[in-house]
Amino acid sequence: MSLLDDEKLWRSSVVANCAMNRERGLASYRRELGLDLEVPPGTRWVDLCCGSGKALAEAAREDVTIIGVDLVDHHVPARPGLSFVVAPVDEWEPDVPVDLVTCVHGLHYVGDKLGLLVRAASWLAPGGRLVANFDVASVRRADGAPLGRTLTKALREAGFSYDNRNRRIGWTGEGRPGLPFTYLGADDQAGPNYTGQPAVHSLYDS
Repeated sequence: MSLLDDEKLWRSSVVANCAMNRERGLASYRRELGLDLEVPPGTRWVDLCCGSGKALAEAAREDVTIIGVDLVDHHVPARPGLSFVVAPVDEWEPDVPVDLVTCVHGLHYVGDKLGLLVRAASWLAPGGRLVANFDVASVRRADGAPLGRTLTKALREAGFSYDNRNRRIGWTGEGRPGLPFTYLGADDQAGPNYTGQPAVHSLYDS
């Protein structure tokens, strides 16, 4: 297979797919991530691969800080408590620690999925939480074979939680987890994943 680096992946038609997350409302975030998103005053929330930001607009208030990050500039209008950043999630990071990081079905289109999970976990303030949809089957060895249980074991040993039934990954509290994998590149010809949408496989040495 021909592996793509980040810049080529960002230009891929698969990554530019608008079908997965563009118009999701707050109710779908609750359903997909299993979270109570009635955020208390003072909360700093980062949503990666936010799509149009419709869900964030529903949650926005003057007493919270919500930042939506997406590669595509196609957002609802900003409002008090809500702002958007147009940037690859692989490169962006917040200026200060945050209380909540979410990613609804966005990791399916990221190249270095494990690297992003490690970075996002490191953004958290004490007691903060990271929750994202994550498909273990999309992370592969150099020969294309799934890492499978090797990966789930490494994730749990590093401190991540993983719900295989709901394909949901989490991290709680400050710190920077370590994972024993080296990113090699991405395959945007992987075909549909469990969502029915074309997705990206990420290949690693272990």
